[in-house]
Amino acid sequence: MPRPTKFRRVEFFPDDNYFVPWGKSKYEIEEIVLKVEELEAMRLKDIEELNQEECADKMKVSRQTFQNIIDTARKKVALALTEGKAIRISGGYYTTNHCKFKCLDCGEIYEINYEQDKLTCPNCGSQKIMCGKKAGFCRRWCNREKLAIINREGEL
Repeated sequence: MPRPTKFRRVEFFPDDNYFVPWGKSKYEIEEIVLKVEELEAMRLKDIEELNQEECADKMKVSRQTFQNIIDTARKKVALALTEGKAIRISGGYYTTNHCKFKCLDCGEIYEINYEQDKLTCPNCGSQKIMCGKKAGFCRRWCNREKLAIINREGEL
């Protein structure tokens, strides 16, 4: 029986998550799904130009797992480019340290890195805030693991 897949740490989420070759409708062509952690692996290695060990450390995986992730990602992108397929960025096994919060005093909704930023409203400075997952407006990547960390620290 294989071990369960560990969540990979992701710091970047693209504004655009669907790419179609020029002149083709997305309904006409096949699509390739690039997982969020695969995009993160390519970003860290190819854009940030980190070495494999640094990339693996940032994603909280082994070097071999990182290599497997980036190999799969590069193959998917190469197939999409050479065969004229669409790329949809979606899904995967990942976690993040970003979350949307809502200030209970002024109503401001904002996103923070909860490991680095103070859990105070940037608009009014209040510490009466609520995680977006509990308020019902946070993205799917706001997960229970992160909420458990925040709740254990007594921040919320």
